[in-house]
Amino acid sequence: MFNSLHVEERTLFKKLDINFIVVILGLNIIGLINLYSATHGPSSVDVSSLFISQIMWLFVGWTVFLVMTLLDYAIVMRVALIIYVLNLAAIIYVTFFGKIALGAQRWIDLGFFRYQPSETMKLALIMMMAKILSTRSSHGSGMGFKEMWGPLLALGIPFVFVVEQPDLGTAMMLAAIGGSMILFTKVKRWIIVTAIAAGIVALPVAWKFVLHDYQKNRVLTFMSPTSDPRGTGYNSIQSKIAVGSGRFFGKGFMKGTQSQLEFLPERHTDFIYSVLSEEHGFVGSILVMGLFCYLFITGIRIATNARDKFGALLTVGVLCYVFWHMFVNIGMVIGLLPIVGVPLPLLSYGGSSMLTTMAGLGLVSSVAYRRYLF
Repeated sequence: MFNSLHVEERTLFKKLDINFIVVILGLNIIGLINLYSATHGPSSVDVSSLFISQIMWLFVGWTVFLVMTLLDYAIVMRVALIIYVLNLAAIIYVTFFGKIALGAQRWIDLGFFRYQPSETMKLALIMMMAKILSTRSSHGSGMGFKEMWGPLLALGIPFVFVVEQPDLGTAMMLAAIGGSMILFTKVKRWIIVTAIAAGIVALPVAWKFVLHDYQKNRVLTFMSPTSDPRGTGYNSIQSKIAVGSGRFFGKGFMKGTQSQLEFLPERHTDFIYSVLSEEHGFVGSILVMGLFCYLFITGIRIATNARDKFGALLTVGVLCYVFWHMFVNIGMVIGLLPIVGVPLPLLSYGGSSMLTTMAGLGLVSSVAYRRYLF
């Protein structure tokens, strides 16, 4: 009896993708070390509790990860529409009745926790897109408009409501994730060319009629941050100073002047990578980027070995989620992209972001866990 239990435990352990789990854990540990420094400076007493909160969110996140791993992702396919509709309903509710903070209406105040539906919508969209696209054929020249109206509608509805909040950064993330999944499934070339042309034509229209003044200022500041160094350009300038002053080996743990003396804004969320670069230099920055690259390589291998198309698309969607957040956040803090409120997955402080990321990675782990069933 005991021997059979040991055999079963070894079998369960063998099914887990240990490399995938270890690289996630490594990023979590680096994130906690970095967050401790960002929230425990000489004048950071008021935010030091965020570190304790992040540990709690991380514990909950790993619990969600393990539950998702043990859950057969085939169940996700059956409930994808329900999860999508519930998230869409929450986004619509927020648009009219949500809590307003920093000029945006994005949260539902639950008392102990501020829930941001647009964050969990990213994962709901991945599930829904994977469900729809898994029924589409990618043979020949790819999908035409007739096959694409379903996924485009699933992407377009939440995109419009999130833009209205206004939260252009999250809306662009939804578009990037959904668009990447559609391209992965294969699309006719003329549709891609048409979409690019339509995007170019839409840019001046969006600038004049869609973007708010503060969003336009972000773009103008990105092009010339020194034009308003104490106003709209302040965040970008301070971030680049922090990144550049770290040089090769960095200033050392809790010795970054930009972060410890609080010149660096939002150092525990959007600019957490700036803290890392200042204190651990080029070496620390490249180490984190290397871990993310290994995460993507491992994820691609999981998608390749998935037992079905839905599992492969689910994995690709989650990888797109992590990649675009990482790409935009790092590009933002080093001055290659405009400043937008996009956190760095697994490193930035935030309950909604942490739980969504860990749940998504748990789904990837579920796909890997069941790769030997057939």
